[in-house]
Amino acid sequence: MTPAKINIAVTGAAGRMGKMVIGAVSTDDGLKLTGAAEAPGNPAVGTDAGTGAGAGELGVPITDDIRAAIEEADVLIDFSTPESTLKAVIAAADKKVAVVTGTTAIDDAGVAEIKKHSEAIPIVMAPNMSMCVTLLFKLAGEVAEFLGDDFDVEIVEAHHNQKVDAPSGTAKRLFEIISKALKRDPKEVGVYGREGVIGKRTGKEIGVFAVRAGDIVGEHTVIFGGIGERLELVHKAHSRMNFVRGAVRASKWIKGKPPGLYNMSDVLGI
Repeated sequence: MTPAKINIAVTGAAGRMGKMVIGAVSTDDGLKLTGAAEAPGNPAVGTDAGTGAGAGELGVPITDDIRAAIEEADVLIDFSTPESTLKAVIAAADKKVAVVTGTTAIDDAGVAEIKKHSEAIPIVMAPNMSMCVTLLFKLAGEVAEFLGDDFDVEIVEAHHNQKVDAPSGTAKRLFEIISKALKRDPKEVGVYGREGVIGKRTGKEIGVFAVRAGDIVGEHTVIFGGIGERLELVHKAHSRMNFVRGAVRASKWIKGKPPGLYNMSDVLGI
């Protein structure tokens, strides 16, 4: 017997990532697009989600009513804005729809609210859906723990000139992981930019720097600098499709999972 398809709703449906997700869902034999949502006033509201994504007519109109968009959904895939994500999670929790979100720049209060709603539904929340970046998170923590205080740590990220938040969610997560591995308080050791006569680098600080230029999809470098040598962990995204593939994989994994807040390490079994 052919397994039933997983019904998918997409927020940010007219955005760059939303369109790519819709395209991927439309060509996946195990998934079916049943809803698509955008912010009120977006010119795409009322149009066919598939047409806008270059996937042909799918018979799914883009709505500005998130509750209507998830009416038939098993899983909501969200790449939008912090405000839209929180609204979507609240609606999904009310209707018992699982959520996969890759939205970044959500503040501490927003994260706390998402955690609260994960008591009712399963939520995969990750600053980066890439499978290789998920492995980078693990490696960065292990290397930091092994090298310890003998090596300075710097994190450099680069993205396109339209990215509105800095540093990236991925860089923040790397910083958190490395701080924890080194048993340092992240509130005390983060250095975000250097200028002027700042004195010698302290042994405990961790530098986090953002580059914004052109159409860079996303690059992250973690530098472990010692005396006479250094180790660099580098990830370069050539296409946003790696984020889309990760979100699709997460949407298949999360269906039927118990309530809780998960990340891509859980999805990949790392």
